[in-house]
Amino acid sequence: MDDAHTHEGDGMFNDQLFETPQEEALENATNTIIAELSKKGYTYLKEDLLDEAEENFVKILEYEPENNYALVGLGDVKRKKSRYSDAIEYYQRCLQYHEGNNYALFGLADCFKALGHFQKAIDIWEKYLVHDEHNITVLTRVADAYRKVKNFKKSRELYQRVLEKEPGNAYALIGLGHLHYDFKEFETALKYWEKMMLINQENVDIRVLTSIGNCHRKLKTFEKGLTYFEEALKSEPNNFYALFGIADCYRGLNMHEESLKYWLRILERDGNNKVILTRAGDALRNLHRLDDAEEYYKRALNIEFDTYAVLGLALINKQKGNFLEALESLTGLLVNESKNPRLYIEIAECYLELGNKDKAQDILTRFLRTGQKNARITELLDKTRND
Repeated sequence: MDDAHTHEGDGMFNDQLFETPQEEALENATNTIIAELSKKGYTYLKEDLLDEAEENFVKILEYEPENNYALVGLGDVKRKKSRYSDAIEYYQRCLQYHEGNNYALFGLADCFKALGHFQKAIDIWEKYLVHDEHNITVLTRVADAYRKVKNFKKSRELYQRVLEKEPGNAYALIGLGHLHYDFKEFETALKYWEKMMLINQENVDIRVLTSIGNCHRKLKTFEKGLTYFEEALKSEPNNFYALFGIADCYRGLNMHEESLKYWLRILERDGNNKVILTRAGDALRNLHRLDDAEEYYKRALNIEFDTYAVLGLALINKQKGNFLEALESLTGLLVNESKNPRLYIEIAECYLELGNKDKAQDILTRFLRTGQKNARITELLDKTRND
């Protein structure tokens, strides 16, 4: 008898119309064993005792290979272990036998999302919503996935649907904040995250604080940003995003001594972070500690090529009056950074220092031929022509 179907009451019948008392007793005993194994398996799963849960679900499949509870349970075990490909296999096996099983659909979509296959996840969640269009958890997940594939309109629409059903929903407010932030609408992002803060005044999530800080950083309201990053640091003294935010705000305020303190705090825990090594080099260069700055730039380059570390070394050479060495580095960077206006300005200034006004004008004109506009470049070009 096909117990996977009969115990769910879906109306399927055995080929045998009559069973002997012994067969009926055996079937009842099997059903009891399966029910007990299933109960134990899901209890273990809730307690994150994953190996024990797996053992129980595997035993069920020995009795009933198509059992939906066991197949979904094994999918959940593998998903919790981050073995997403194995989990997908179990969820898909379940859906072969039990099409439309919501738990299998949910788990499958979550696996695709974890693997970065956002469109596949969206397709599955959309199927889920056909059966349960008011499920807030699924709506926020689909909105998140649309955000990942840069579909602003669909993502915003789904987050708004969640807020209509549940005005203070944290996932939708945070999601809308991230959505607008991703599309560089920092002031709008700020509104959603600030609303989130008001709802949870007693226990503000550190991620909300750093997100608000990042908005202020992007809007160049650095002093306001510092307030939120410092608040975040009270909760987690070594939080990377809070330390980075504070350092970058001080950098924006041209307070390089303060900025350096926080870059160095990050390097105490992550000494091989080339981005932070380069930022520390920048702070030291701005403090005219050129030999120290050179050391940090070289440490960054020993890890991996970094445009800003090479630029930093070129600027040190420029500050030291080694204009030819600076030019060599800067023109080398221009090969892969042909749209970076700063390089053209630095190269032009080196040529001017060497007394070569024509080459300075040529390089500035070359930038303008790319179709871009830059006020500093236009101003410098006019100055060289008038001089």
